[in-house]
Amino acid sequence: MSDNSAPTKTISDFEAKLAEADQTVAAFDHAHESLLEKARGFLRSNPTAIPAIILIASIFVFGFIATFIVPNNFLTASTLSLILKQVTVVGIIAIAQTLVILTAGIDLSVGIILVLCAMIMGRLTTLHDVPVILAVPIALAFGTAMGAVNGLLVTKARIPPLIVTLGTYYAFRAMNLWYTGSESVRPAALNEKASGLLFFGKAFNIGTATFILGSFALILLAMIVWYMLNRTAWGRHVTAVGDDPDAAMLSGVQIDRTLISVYAFAGLICAFGAWVALGRVGSMSPIAFETVNLDSITAVVIGGTSLFGGRASIAGSVLGAMIVGVFFTGLALVGVESYWQWFAMGCLLIGAVALDQWLRRASQ
Repeated sequence: MSDNSAPTKTISDFEAKLAEADQTVAAFDHAHESLLEKARGFLRSNPTAIPAIILIASIFVFGFIATFIVPNNFLTASTLSLILKQVTVVGIIAIAQTLVILTAGIDLSVGIILVLCAMIMGRLTTLHDVPVILAVPIALAFGTAMGAVNGLLVTKARIPPLIVTLGTYYAFRAMNLWYTGSESVRPAALNEKASGLLFFGKAFNIGTATFILGSFALILLAMIVWYMLNRTAWGRHVTAVGDDPDAAMLSGVQIDRTLISVYAFAGLICAFGAWVALGRVGSMSPIAFETVNLDSITAVVIGGTSLFGGRASIAGSVLGAMIVGVFFTGLALVGVESYWQWFAMGCLLIGAVALDQWLRRASQ
């Protein structure tokens, strides 16, 4: 009996010593990491830190320029609150875009879904005398349905998300022009018959800063979506699908159902953004918000969400939208021509993608 147990005991002791040696080597390697490697590990684990650092640095740089080089009113409460107001709609659309990009997809139709839903709300109330309490849910349902169409085409037809959403962008745009007859929803009509659609545009002052309710709706929406992604089974499934769809499928995740729900939810968020946009602008044109697609993608990428899926930051996307606003406002106040503003934004976007690639290599 003792002869049989002796080899087993020897093997167990050897495995224990080997594990202890591995832990010692790992601790040694960690202790001797360079400062750059430690920073990369930190940023990899905390993607929201990247846009936070960029935003603070941008405000500091433009504030320094405004104070000592080209005097302007950038570093004032009124200007900074104006930036927040300007990026409210982009921030909401960026949250929808974040969900899609988290699954390693992309949605080029978010902007036209926003505009079409806004036109549905506006025309139902001003032309057909539909109460706001009914017009809003109808538009929300249309937005959800349009998002679901994207999801069904991606999952059932097996068409890449880029092609699907590019195609539906053109289709929804045609529907928008047909439905509206290329006519805008005017401020006078909204104020007279549908003041409830302007709810999120209500402004109030805190000192010299001016805020609108839409900005607080953006923050509340970000908190809700963050909770859904980080504290629910649905959120874990979405992240798993974006990180490794094969492993997610083997774990029992229903890939198609999850993707359809993501695109449908993104459409719902865009429709909600349409309501906020009506309050923010006070009117709506069939060709409004033409750059919101690219602006949302820029905000998401700068915000630390990986274009390859599996890693996202809702707070980072909101901060990314604010970075876009800070850059354009700061450069405009300095007197930089508009084409150089776009050049600077392009460089920032390329830098954000390069940083994402560098962080991905940290985990390999």
